Amino acid sequence: MTTLVFGKSGQVALALGRKGAMCVGRETLDLAEPEPISELIAKVAPGAVINAAAYTAVDQAEDEEALATAINGTAPGHMASVCATRDIPFVHISTDYVFDGSGDRPWAPDTSTGPLGAYGRSKLAGEVAVRAAGGRAVILRTAAVFSADGANFVKTMLRLGAERDGLNVVSDQITGPTPADAIAAACLEIAGQLQDAEKAGTYHFSGQPSVSWADFARAIFRVSGQRVTVTDIPSSAYPTAAQRPSNSRLDCATLTDTFGITPPTWQPALERVVSKVLEARA
Repeated sequence: MTTLVFGKSGQVALALGRKGAMCVGRETLDLAEPEPISELIAKVAPGAVINAAAYTAVDQAEDEEALATAINGTAPGHMASVCATRDIPFVHISTDYVFDGSGDRPWAPDTSTGPLGAYGRSKLAGEVAVRAAGGRAVILRTAAVFSADGANFVKTMLRLGAERDGLNVVSDQITGPTPADAIAAACLEIAGQLQDAEKAGTYHFSGQPSVSWADFARAIFRVSGQRVTVTDIPSSAYPTAAQRPSNSRLDCATLTDTFGITPPTWQPALERVVSKVLEARA
């Protein structure tokens, strides 16, 4: 079965490519102009489609919401519609940013959404469009993706840790760091089980246990051996154009119950990723 992946250079797309999926990037298709999507799906005739492409510049989206919505909202809806018409399983990757980040309880998939910024609104628009298309579709929300590829928090900390003895990192934002390889494997498993249309719906998948960004940074430096002092600071001391959710804990129970997929423990993956990054720099 050919699995067609929209996205080629992102962390999850790269992981999917290594697992044998056919990945399509910007050089083939501009998702801001989604009309050719149907032609591509018809040409490839895949057994499943995964959307791992997204506009992810969270702060920049505040000034480019129309573009973010075209890529994160309109395009996934078109993919889902084509897949529904052709009865092709479709998996769409979404984000914890569709929630407002209040409280301290893990967000269940059926909890009311309330994005804080343009990026979250654009991703929520994609979820709405995918659901409206119907068909055998799964929306998989995840958080804090990391790998040895691309740009992510782990690689940023390792770079800064090589330059500085101390760093200030926010401690009042809690998340579940999620390995890109694990997300890719989950997407493929979900797609393979979507012969059962009753499994369509919205699910959560994030690393365990939940941790603050400051404590995640400390874990990165412990693994890397870099001697860096991490000082906890509130989000208010690190202002950004877009507000980040304080609580990004995700309840993954329904994914386990429905697909038999358990959330990954992020520590072993962190060790592998740090080792790869440091080896590449040697």
